[in-house]
Amino acid sequence: MLFAGRGGKGARRLLLSLLLLAAWEAGSGQIHYSVPEEAKHGTFVGRIAQDLGLEVAELVPRLFRVVSKVRGDLLEVNLQNGILFVNSRIDREELCGRSAECSIHLEVIVDRPLQVFHVGVEVRDINDNPPVFRAREQRLFIPESRLLDSRFPIEGAADADIGTNALITYTLSPSDYFSLDVQASDEMSKSLSLELRKSLDREETPELQLLLTATDGGKPVLEGTVQLLITVLDVNDNAPLFAQAVYRIHLLETTANGTLVITLNASDADEGVNGEIVFSFGSDVTLNIKKTFKIDSSLGEIRLIGGLDYEETKSYEIQVKAVDKGSPPMSNHCKVLVKVLDVNDNAPELVVTSLSLPVREDSPLSTVIAFISLSDRDSGVNGQVTCTLTPHVPFKLVSTFKNYYSLVVDSSLDREKVSVYKLVVTARDGGSPSLSTTASVSVDVADVNDNAPTFAQPEYTVFVKENNPPGCHIFTVSARDADAQENALVSYSLVERRVGERALSSYVSVHAESGKVYALQPLDHEELELLQFQVSARDAGVPPLGSNVTLQVFVLDENDNAPALLPPPPGPGGGAGAVSQLVARSVGAGHVVAKVRAVDADSGYNAWLSYELQAAAGAARSPFRVGLYTGEISTTRALDEADAPRQRLLVLVKDHGEPALTATATVLLSLEDSGQAPKASSRASTGAAGAEAAVVDVNVYLIVAICAVSSLFVLTLLLYTALRCSAPPSEGSCGPGKPRLVCSSAVGSWSYSQQRRQRVCSGEGPPKTDLMAFSPSLSPGLNPSEGNEHAEAKSDLSGNPRQPNPDWRYSASLRAGMHSSVHLEEAGILRAGPGGPDQQWPTVSSATPEPEAGEVSPPVGAGVNSNSWTFKYGPGNPKQSGPGELPDKFIIPGSPAIISIRQEPTNSQIDKSDFITFGKKEETKKKKKKKKGSKTQEKKEKGNSTTDNSDQ
Repeated sequence: MLFAGRGGKGARRLLLSLLLLAAWEAGSGQIHYSVPEEAKHGTFVGRIAQDLGLEVAELVPRLFRVVSKVRGDLLEVNLQNGILFVNSRIDREELCGRSAECSIHLEVIVDRPLQVFHVGVEVRDINDNPPVFRAREQRLFIPESRLLDSRFPIEGAADADIGTNALITYTLSPSDYFSLDVQASDEMSKSLSLELRKSLDREETPELQLLLTATDGGKPVLEGTVQLLITVLDVNDNAPLFAQAVYRIHLLETTANGTLVITLNASDADEGVNGEIVFSFGSDVTLNIKKTFKIDSSLGEIRLIGGLDYEETKSYEIQVKAVDKGSPPMSNHCKVLVKVLDVNDNAPELVVTSLSLPVREDSPLSTVIAFISLSDRDSGVNGQVTCTLTPHVPFKLVSTFKNYYSLVVDSSLDREKVSVYKLVVTARDGGSPSLSTTASVSVDVADVNDNAPTFAQPEYTVFVKENNPPGCHIFTVSARDADAQENALVSYSLVERRVGERALSSYVSVHAESGKVYALQPLDHEELELLQFQVSARDAGVPPLGSNVTLQVFVLDENDNAPALLPPPPGPGGGAGAVSQLVARSVGAGHVVAKVRAVDADSGYNAWLSYELQAAAGAARSPFRVGLYTGEISTTRALDEADAPRQRLLVLVKDHGEPALTATATVLLSLEDSGQAPKASSRASTGAAGAEAAVVDVNVYLIVAICAVSSLFVLTLLLYTALRCSAPPSEGSCGPGKPRLVCSSAVGSWSYSQQRRQRVCSGEGPPKTDLMAFSPSLSPGLNPSEGNEHAEAKSDLSGNPRQPNPDWRYSASLRAGMHSSVHLEEAGILRAGPGGPDQQWPTVSSATPEPEAGEVSPPVGAGVNSNSWTFKYGPGNPKQSGPGELPDKFIIPGSPAIISIRQEPTNSQIDKSDFITFGKKEETKKKKKKKKGSKTQEKKEKGNSTTDNSDQ
């Protein structure tokens, strides 16, 4: 653009000034606009969104809003285009009075993220107020005797505008007697007076009327007028005179009431009444001055009667009039200027706005929580305010603008540790002494789902009796979540898996809210001894967190299975149901002629079987008896010709459950003369003897091998445990504790731990529970009490252990069972029964005649309590063994295996195949008895019984 002449230079200067102003505003950090007062509604002020760097499209989503300390409806922002416009009438004089600077301070706040901007809008003055006189007319009384050049003060006009618009010039209507004299005592303060130019003559001109016009310097020019009514008086020629035309006084705003401000001194040249002066405030003195000061009419003393406040009024201009008592009275005026000095008497003002509460506990650092604005009505150092925060963590104050602070997050938050912070913000000024103001801010920390539900322990063990009713409550799991509200609402569910061929949910269910675990169907100990599953606990947070707990449900056995008779092996004399056997009449007393075999699907006492021979009604005493626990039928005396050739025996098989269940076996014995089958018996005897000798040799080697392997395994295990426990402790390492008893014999070394929950750790998998084993023999010289003491307090047994009978027989189940580990839920105490170590132990019949074929009855003879395993003797067996003999049978607690040991004289004719049995429950039982003690079932079992050969 080209500029010509002086006009071009002026335009360039204006452009340079605008560029400098824009650079200053950018450096100051605040946007400035200007608008003239009295602007119409909708007047454009500025493109505030563009100047703040905000997009117009994000004004509404970010909740763009404008906050003003003054009337909030003066300016408004169009959210559609981001333009700041005038919303209502702006009157600068009403807004700022006569202040030289007038601006509207706006706070522009947007959310997401929270930001604040400061905008200043300057209100420019326009010449909208004309000069105004206090009254429409002023009366002056001037004696005719006044000399030329005498001055008569008159009241000037006031203009509400500022600057050039308030610069008033006065003109007086033409007059021969008076001229206007204007004296400027200050920039905005002028003293007016009429100067006498021609002597007055009351008789010639008693009254004069003049027009005083006040014109301001605005564009367009505004003016005001007042009528001056002058009355010419006679006689009293001298008016009072002040020593000074203007008096200047400085007062602290804390000056007490009643303090003398100044004593005015005026004199009158007249004498008598015409020389007596009365002081008073001028007629133009405001009501505020009259409430603050008073003047003594005779002494001319001005005193303070009201409080001074620098923040409200910084100075006072008092017109004082001195009037004599002449007739007519004469007067004169002076001006007293009182300047108020500031004192630090105002505490800072503190305002907390735009609270973003509650604060999430995962809020990042420097997250803005609130804005704090400070102000102090004092000036200078007294108005300089600093802000502090207590406590300093985890928040801090950041200064964003002069006297504006942001409360931000300074370190990480954790609602589970501290849910509410009580903060104290203190604002203190720089006065002496300094004044302060405090504000309390309560910051609530909102919960975030950062804690998973936790169980009291990782695993629970539950014991449930079998045959439970469907839907019964078996256990309740409970997890605790440290979070709050929905993040702490825990729901429970099963961790689904397959249990055999069926889903876990077909066995148990868990209530989602209470955590109660229900059994959905009756449990069967014979089908499922241990049900292990996991329950998951999930909270309702987003995203949800969870954890699992393991439940081990042990199904306890009940006596719900009656003894089942085993069919006799195929062969001569074996029938389809009953046991049929040929017996030579030449056999002697105690000869075993037959054997009844039965098994019980239950375990423990419920599977401990006893056999009784039922005598027929009215029949003679039978020459046969049945072993109480073996089922072996033997002769009580030598048979003779008087005995019936066919003997029908009924054997009652009964378990030890409560109530006891029974089964009946029928044994048919045919008595034959000894000469009819000698060859067959001889061949059978010879074959049996050869087989027994071969098996005994094999078993001796087998026993030696098993004991050697067991000893090596125990020594390795003890050495590994000692090395692990001596190493520095770490997670998962072995706890303290050591085996309390080790029993050894020529057969092998067996040990067990008395320590409750003693763990044997290995490098793989979780720690194992107690390993329990024991020697098959005890010292014959050790009584029961001594045995118990040795088992609890010593690691070895005193005395020489007795060697077992070398004629041992191990079944396939024994060989498999001795290589397996024994798991105990509760490590207990192994002790002898009430009869001591040599007490007669009950025996259990072998399941099959072949040692390799299989299965024998489950464990019997063990009494169970919560803290110990005790070998006891069943009822009906008072027989005591001789000194130095081994017990008939013992079991391994927690295992379905049993060990049966019998010792017979060397010349006994009892079959050695039943000497020792070791095995577990028979796999052949697949159907449970639906009705216990059913008479129909018993009849069927009696009808299917058959006899067996006596050599079995």
